[in-house]
Amino acid sequence: MEEKRTTYANALIWFGAAVSIAEIYTGTLLAPLGMGAGMAAVVIGHAAGGFLMYLAALIGGRSACGAMESTGLFFGRGGAKFFAALNVLQLIGWTAVMVAGGAISLGLILNPVTGMNNALWCCAIGALIALWIVLDMKNFERVNKVAMAALFILTLTLSFVIFGGGREADAVGGSLEFADAVELSVAMPLSWLPLISDYMRDAEKPGKSAAVSSAIYSIVSCWMYFIGLGAAIYTGGADVAEIMSGAGMGAAGIIIVAFSTVTTTFLDAYSAGISFHVIFKGVKEKAAGIAVCALGTLIAIFADPESYEELLYLISSVFAPMAAVMVADFFLLGGEDRSAQPFSPRNMALWGAGFALYRYLMSAGSPIGATLPVIAATAALTWIVGKCFPLGTRALTR
Repeated sequence: MEEKRTTYANALIWFGAAVSIAEIYTGTLLAPLGMGAGMAAVVIGHAAGGFLMYLAALIGGRSACGAMESTGLFFGRGGAKFFAALNVLQLIGWTAVMVAGGAISLGLILNPVTGMNNALWCCAIGALIALWIVLDMKNFERVNKVAMAALFILTLTLSFVIFGGGREADAVGGSLEFADAVELSVAMPLSWLPLISDYMRDAEKPGKSAAVSSAIYSIVSCWMYFIGLGAAIYTGGADVAEIMSGAGMGAAGIIIVAFSTVTTTFLDAYSAGISFHVIFKGVKEKAAGIAVCALGTLIAIFADPESYEELLYLISSVFAPMAAVMVADFFLLGGEDRSAQPFSPRNMALWGAGFALYRYLMSAGSPIGATLPVIAATAALTWIVGKCFPLGTRALTR
């Protein structure tokens, strides 16, 4: 019998997911709003995204299914494979972007000493991520405790570097609407929607793990955004590696960059393996995760790490309406089981409507961004259609 994962172990995993250079960098993009408005946008976005993370995690915990397996309960077997394929593609891209960004940051700190090029740093980070995947969950938890303790201490140090010393705020150029800042904030927790259930399916206490994991991630992710926001406003810089190097953090900066990249990207590669297993049952999850890590590392050598912004919006447009359909179906309609069907035409059509609305709002503009109205509209439409045209199949609610 497979050992259940404790709430504490899940909390460590999602702490590591939140300590990310990508999240710090995204925080720097909010600097034109100023500190007060920027922090407000971060909190609003993460409150909304974190709550949806919790609901998605709760579905995975109660159904004892991984993230992409649970989609089959709502969209049918073919729907599960459709979303799993999209998830594998976006996770390969996300792995590449994270590895490339981590390699560039490490290079800025260490290249004057080592002379290593970007490709070698990509390979080094990719090898560490593969090692994280190879470790079984029992050993992973032991190693993760040490890694998270180090990250916690070092991010406290980085926070002091950014906010300490009584610096005056610098004028930050550029313009940014508050709604766009909220959109950038909510997009990051939503990027984990296709993954979080993978860590709840074997949770010892699914409800508690879902609540703790989503809360830990949201709080620490806000902290990372604040560091990036403060870096841009108070130090006049946007590159975290340069800030750490200039502050004389040395080895501490190296550890933050390396471990935060590994602990975040591990989740991408590992969950990609789980999604790949949904499509091809004969492929082992761990082997597929290592293959995704290798492919993402190869792409990272040629990738532009700043392209992740557009990737975040693409992820939201696909998975925000998917999650809205699942949440409304499960919690408001009782969760009718469609896993025996090739597809659920009704729910696939509802997802398609949400996806189209998101792409429209992205081009036409919205005073509150695209993600929140899409989630609300898709969930409401799912409830209305479900009440008017119930399917009457086996309920999922336990």
